[in-house]
Amino acid sequence: MLPGVAEDDLVRFRDPEIGALATSMTARLPELADQLAERIRQAVDVYGPGAPVPLDDLDTSCRNHLEFLFGQLTQPGPVDLAVPRATGQRRADQGAPLAAIMGAYRVGSRFIWDSVVDEARRSGHPSSEALVRAASDIWALTDAYTDAMISAYRDAMSEQMLRRQQERSAFVEALLSGRISDTTTLWEAANVLRLPHQGPLVVVAAEVPELAREALPGVENRLGAQGIGSVWRLSPDLHLGVASLRGSSALERLVSILRGAATSRVGVSPTYTDLADTPRALHFARIALASSPPGGKDVARFDDAPLSVVVASAPDTATRITRTILGPLLDLPPDERGLLLDTLATWFTSRGSATITAQKLYCHANTVRHRLHRIELQTGRSLDDPSAVAELRIALETIRWFPLPDG
Repeated sequence: MLPGVAEDDLVRFRDPEIGALATSMTARLPELADQLAERIRQAVDVYGPGAPVPLDDLDTSCRNHLEFLFGQLTQPGPVDLAVPRATGQRRADQGAPLAAIMGAYRVGSRFIWDSVVDEARRSGHPSSEALVRAASDIWALTDAYTDAMISAYRDAMSEQMLRRQQERSAFVEALLSGRISDTTTLWEAANVLRLPHQGPLVVVAAEVPELAREALPGVENRLGAQGIGSVWRLSPDLHLGVASLRGSSALERLVSILRGAATSRVGVSPTYTDLADTPRALHFARIALASSPPGGKDVARFDDAPLSVVVASAPDTATRITRTILGPLLDLPPDERGLLLDTLATWFTSRGSATITAQKLYCHANTVRHRLHRIELQTGRSLDDPSAVAELRIALETIRWFPLPDG
């Protein structure tokens, strides 16, 4: 509708000259409707055989439009826009692009006005003055008809989009939770979600910064712009996605985009090939997420920090084992215990060099060796024993994620 124009007030009074012209054109309505349909078919390619809108549907729409217009010019009254609304709904269901539909309506508007002018010339009625007066009514009626169609089309498209989003969300949830058990449904999910049935794929788990707020705003569009297809689901505490990786650098590009979009911690699963393995990949993505320091915006890949992943995957077990490994060292005063553990951690990052460790800690290498010897005595584990070294490394990693209480 035009702003400020009521549906029952488009044609304000009956003009006898225009009424006569409209009556004359109504008698030619089948002929005019056919001409209009042919002109639209020639100008717009969404109408016709194999196109979204069949020819008989186009013919009906043209007839309806002309009947509406000529009827209002002949006998003004309350305007019923149910027909154009139904057309808009139908065009949306048919999948016809709105731009193409608007192209057809522009062709139709030009055809109608040209036909009115031609009829006036042929019959000698109405006068030029009456035709000018009628122009505003003709265009108001045409705009109202078009606006009603557009409004219904957009409403229908919004409903379709909402249904698709709900359907996609349901399939993503079923895929992540493992509720898709048969191959047929899995193929259907892949089709709806536009994911390959076979990988490579990854699952992304991001910690939401606030309740039900996306951790990776706009991530689907960002990935899509780089040729990475993905689907996402937002839960109260996690922003979850499944991404399809094609190309040798796809994983690196995905991680780069995630880092640029992240507002909180993000975990990325190992790549996998079978869509049915998505629940297992989600488990790994959650572990990768848990292996990242709380409060940060890191993107942790499951395969990048295996030791952190092992600790994060079983925190209770890791904590219990750590107490066994460190033994009496844990009973030392907090400051003394912290000094020894810090020395051990620095020794690990220094690749077992007492000299480099001493440089980092601003002390003598013999001081480092003395502290390391004390650790061996307290834990009963020799730093010359690879197995003992591995156990101490696990203990340090556990303490890093789950700090020991003071005292």
